[in-house]
This record gives sequence, structure tokens and C-alpha cells, in this order.
Amino acid sequence: METRRILMRSLAVAVVITSVIWITTAEDQKVRKPCCTKVSTANVTDPIINIRLQRKSLPCVKAVIFKTEQGEFCSDPRQRWVKEKVKQFFRAQRNETLTSTPPPTSSISDQTHVGGATQTTDSSSVTNV
Repeated sequence: METRRILMRSLAVAVVITSVIWITTAEDQKVRKPCCTKVSTANVTDPIINIRLQRKSLPCVKAVIFKTEQGEFCSDPRQRWVKEKVKQFFRAQRNETLTSTPPPTSSISDQTHVGGATQTTDSSSVTNV
């Protein structure tokens, strides 16, 4: 009887140890997204396709990642030229969006619902923004 109890305890301990090892190994084998572990101060001169900010989370460092046709470049966000490139990129994106979309049309009809009640509006006084 005593040997059964010892055997059951040993088996329980072995299962716990095996589970811990299995979980730890599975965590290490998770696919991690590549990140910048160091940054460059060199100016990116290729046309920029996209920009993203990477936060510091070891081993990853804080970086601005410029995507170009040549690949992705990890840059120091404290550099003045990096801040300027980011501003230029988003300014160009905003201007592209403003010029590539058709002018908005009014969706206000002669009968609009305001606060659950129907209200007649004078459509000649409606202006597009």
C-alpha cells in the first residue's frame, strides 16, 4: 500500500515537471516578429513607402522604421532628420488624400431627422464643407 502511494506521488511530480518544461519550451518556440535591436543615425535617402514606430520592449529598442523598396531601416527617433522625414511623409500622405478624393456631396435631403422628429430644411442654404 505504501509503495503505491509513493509511486502515485512520484508520478504526479513527474507530470508537473513535464508540464512546466513543455510550457516553457513552447513559449520559446513562438514566432516572434523581427524588430530593431539597434538604430542607425544615417539618413535614409530612398523614397519612403511606409513608416511605423517601434516601442522599446527588450530586446527591441525605440525606433522609427522606414520602409523603402530596398527594405526596412531602423532609425533613431531623436534625430532631427528622422522627425523631418516623418513630418514630410505624413504631410504628403494628407495632401495625396485631399487631392485624390472627389469633393464631398451633401447627404442632407429635404426631409431630415433631428431628435427623432422630421424637420423640413431649405436645401439652398446647405453648403458643402
